Amino acid sequence: MKKKKIAPSLLAADFANMERDIKMVEEAGADLLHIDVMDGHFVPNFTIGIPMVKAIKKVSSIPCDVHVMIENPGRYVDAFVDAGADYLTVHAEVCPNLHRVIQQIKARGIKAGVALNPHTPLSAIEEVMQDLDLILIMSVNPGFGGQSFISNTLDKLQRLSKILKERNLEHIEVEVDGGVKYSNIKEIADAGADILVSGSGIFKAGHPAQMLQDMKNKLKK
Repeated sequence: MKKKKIAPSLLAADFANMERDIKMVEEAGADLLHIDVMDGHFVPNFTIGIPMVKAIKKVSSIPCDVHVMIENPGRYVDAFVDAGADYLTVHAEVCPNLHRVIQQIKARGIKAGVALNPHTPLSAIEEVMQDLDLILIMSVNPGFGGQSFISNTLDKLQRLSKILKERNLEHIEVEVDGGVKYSNIKEIADAGADILVSGSGIFKAGHPAQMLQDMKNKLKK
């Protein structure tokens, strides 16, 4: 059975005190740092870019889980790997040559992931699933933090878990991003998520480090 992991999303951290917040969640037991990259085209927002990923990596002692919500992600694979990405996840919706991009990532020796928006069916990755290290199920529409979890994501997770089991692909990690908080984290994990991304659920809590520890304890029950 795969270990359940929590990946605080730095999109919700204090950008003026990023190193402080990174150290805080690492000491509280974070398994990964989730880094959202947005280009203002694929999604209606701009966020962290390659220089920021490089800066985060310099002060991080745990893997960097880089989720790129950008057009033409294949152009930037080498740059993100060079900046320090340990996982690199691209969106199926913007990759007409998805297999090629996955192979680009894997050729650089890091973990390759593909993300699916809430409306995108699992069939979009049917022909490349066996090549993946990670599948990211978006449980909100990408672009902004603080949104509410889309409830039918649970059914999507259960269907994905069944497919992975039938194909002997249970080594692939399933990640969920969007609206994950203390009140629903166990339900999402039980539906099939291995990596739980939480931004506002952690960083906007009164005591973020304690909240992260509480989430980890809840997953063990």
